[in-house]
Amino acid sequence: MVYFRQIHDTRSHSYTYLLADASGLHAVIIDPVAGEVTLYLSLLDEIKASLIHILVTHAHRSDSTWLAELQKATGAKLVVGARCTIGDCGTTTRVSEGDVIVFGDESLRCLTTPGHTACGVSYLWRDRVFTGDTLPVMPQPSDRLAEENPGTLFDSLTRKLLTLPDETLVFPGHDFAGRRVSCIAEERDSSPTLTGATRDEFIAKFHVAAAGNELRR
Repeated sequence: MVYFRQIHDTRSHSYTYLLADASGLHAVIIDPVAGEVTLYLSLLDEIKASLIHILVTHAHRSDSTWLAELQKATGAKLVVGARCTIGDCGTTTRVSEGDVIVFGDESLRCLTTPGHTACGVSYLWRDRVFTGDTLPVMPQPSDRLAEENPGTLFDSLTRKLLTLPDETLVFPGHDFAGRRVSCIAEERDSSPTLTGATRDEFIAKFHVAAAGNELRR
């Protein structure tokens, strides 16, 4: 049986995902967070799996140090978007649209989804997609807003993610909205920023939402 676990980090409101193939020997981790290397190693030991790849949906400037720690502990390859500017932490694979990441007898397909950051990548696996901070749409305040391009984000949403089958499960990178999982149909129909918006309207709504986030800080 394929192993799948969603790991919630309450400090950062982040979700990390650990997947292993049916043999239980090969694993990947998606969007690990700082300070949790010991936990990840414990979970890998529990299922007797080797970590093959560390998949990152997006990277911010401060991420390279602790990612190197996880790489050193596991020997895994770091997988990032082709345009990622994060410094290489060891063995790094840069992926583009349609590239396939294999772990044992399982695989994930890469979808380039820039907008939240220039190097944004989503990973499609079976009936689910891991979207990081791309979907649901959650404009970031101040320090992270400078990295976002709402026009590019709209293109990634409408041309890539929202063209997936309605029933595709969406597993996000954060739980700011209190949601552990949704689906493509739900995201298309219920997002206050996205619903019925043209590209220009989305950009305007995005900036309004970001300003509101800043005021609530």
